[in-house]
Amino acid sequence: MAKQTVTLKVEGMSCNHCVGAVTDALQEVGATDIVVNLEAGTVALAYDTDQLELDAAVNAIEDAGYDVTK
Repeated sequence: MAKQTVTLKVEGMSCNHCVGAVTDALQEVGATDIVVNLEAGTVALAYDTDQLELDAAVNAIEDAGYDVTK
């Protein structure tokens, strides 16, 4: 089991509803230790690389209606 931690820049988040939507989307695909920072526009998360690919996490955020920039 290889645990990976990453911080993504996410555009379009502006309120606590956004935090909840992004957190829920990431939890559904298996991400853990999710920290959303509205002021910085970032989402930090941990995931098991055997269980989740980073692209799936990015897609989950985008499917929730937000833009992930690299």
